[in-house]
Amino acid sequence: MSAKIEERVEEIVRGLLTDVPELDLVDVEYVRERDYYLRVYIDKTGGVDIDDCQSLSERLEETLDREDFIPDAYILEVSSPGLDRVLRNPRDFVREHGKMVDVTLYAPFDGKKQWTGVLAGCDGEMLTLDEGIHIPMEQVSQIRLHIDF
Repeated sequence: MSAKIEERVEEIVRGLLTDVPELDLVDVEYVRERDYYLRVYIDKTGGVDIDDCQSLSERLEETLDREDFIPDAYILEVSSPGLDRVLRNPRDFVREHGKMVDVTLYAPFDGKKQWTGVLAGCDGEMLTLDEGIHIPMEQVSQIRLHIDF
């Protein structure tokens, strides 16, 4: 159910962003914590600001109220994915190519469960880091942009 809601919201947001080409949809998630949350993550070169988030939130809320396809009460959040964003889909890997990432695995690979390296590619089946490190995606739990303090 949540996957269908996420897909429909993604379609709606993409439609709303056609007239704001500098904004990019990063991710949509519909999750239950204590309450249900519909989270929409957007980005643009130089980063998003509160006005970007508020404008999209207002437009999206109008459409969601009109279509009324989400059965539960939920909290809508529109925000930046943050500096340590999770990479999930093919366009994330293209956009972040050449950047440092932190990779967490389900089980050790070559003796390590955590890897940090430069993202060299991902074809959906294999994650490639710099220095010729190839990790099967089925072993990857999470990939995040690396933050160096």
